[in-house]
Amino acid sequence: MIAALTTRWTLFVPILAALVLAVTWGRDIPGVVVAVVSAVLVGAVLSAVYHAEVVAHRVGEPYGALILAVAVTVIEVALIVTMMISGGDKAASLARDTVFAAVMITCNGIFGLVLLVGALRRRIAVFNPEGTGAALATVATLATLSLVLPTFTTSKPGPEFSPAQLAFAAVASLALYGLFVMVQTVRHPDDFLPVEASGAIDEDEGMHAELPSNRIALISLGMLVLALVCVVGLAKVVSPALESGIASAGLPQAAVGVVIAMLVLLPETLAAVNSARRNQVQIGLNLALGSAMASIGLTIPVIAIATIWLSGPLVLGLGATQMVLLALTFVVGTLTVVPGRATLLQGGVHLALFAAFVFLAASP
Repeated sequence: MIAALTTRWTLFVPILAALVLAVTWGRDIPGVVVAVVSAVLVGAVLSAVYHAEVVAHRVGEPYGALILAVAVTVIEVALIVTMMISGGDKAASLARDTVFAAVMITCNGIFGLVLLVGALRRRIAVFNPEGTGAALATVATLATLSLVLPTFTTSKPGPEFSPAQLAFAAVASLALYGLFVMVQTVRHPDDFLPVEASGAIDEDEGMHAELPSNRIALISLGMLVLALVCVVGLAKVVSPALESGIASAGLPQAAVGVVIAMLVLLPETLAAVNSARRNQVQIGLNLALGSAMASIGLTIPVIAIATIWLSGPLVLGLGATQMVLLALTFVVGTLTVVPGRATLLQGGVHLALFAAFVFLAASP
C-alpha cells in the first residue's frame, strides 16, 4: 500500500514543483503564472506532509517530528539569508519579522489548532506536561534572548545587538537548541511520546499500519527534502506579487514576512493537525514547539555569521505591541501546559491570540 501510494502523485508533484521552480526562479511572472505557481505550491505542501508522515512512521517519535521541524527550518533560514542579501536596507528587520511570525504561528496557530482538533475528537486533549513544558520554556528563553533583549541593550543605538552581543545570542541559541535535542532524543525521549493508550490512536487516517521499508523511507526522505525546497523556493517566487499586493493594499512591510512564514509552515501545520486527528496530540505539540525552537535556534546563529558580509543594519528587537503578544503567549501557554490536558477553551484562547497577531500585523 505504501509503495503504491509513494509511486503516484506524491512522487510526481515534487518533481513538477522543481521544474516549475527552475523555470520561474529569478523572473518577473504575470498574474496567470502566479496562480499556477501557487497551485503547484499547495501540491508541494501536501506532498511534503505525506512524505513527512512516512518518514516519521519509520523512524518513530520523537525523531519524526524533529526531522520535519529541522528540515523546514534549515530551508527557511536559507530563504531568509537569500532575501536579506538581495533586499538591502529594506530587509534589515526581515529576520526579526520572520522569526517572530514563526513563533506566533507555531505557539498560537498550530498549538491552538492541535488542541482544538484533539478536544473535538476526544473532548479532552491529553499530552505530556513534562516534555511540552520543557519545550515551551526553551522557546520562551530563546525568544527573549534573541528578540526582546535587543530592544533594551545600550551598546548600540536602536533595537540592535552589538557584534559581541549578537555572538553571545547566537552561541546561546545554538547551545540551548542542541541541549534540547539531546534531552528529547537521548536522555528523556519518553517525555515527548503520546500518553494515550495505543488503542485510542486511529491508524486509518494518514498513518500507515504497516511499517515502511528502509527503501521507501529513504525515497520519502528525499522527496520530503525536495518538496520543502520547492515550497520555500516557490514562496520566494510568488513573494514579489505578494509584496506588490500588500503594498497596494496599504499594509505594512512586516505583513510580507507573516505571509511567507505561513506558506513555509504549511507542511508542519497540516502534519500537526493530522496527528491531532489521530489522537496523537503530543506529536502535534512537538511539531509546533519544535518548529518555533528550531526557527530561533538555527536562524540567529546563521544570521550572526551572515552579518560578516552583510553591510546593512540588523534589527532584531521587537516593538512594544509585539512584546506584549509574546509575553501573553508564554503566560497563556504555561497555564495551558501545566495540567497536561486541555479543552476547546484552551485551543480557542491560543487561536484568539493568533488572530490578534495577524490583525495587528496588518493594522499596527
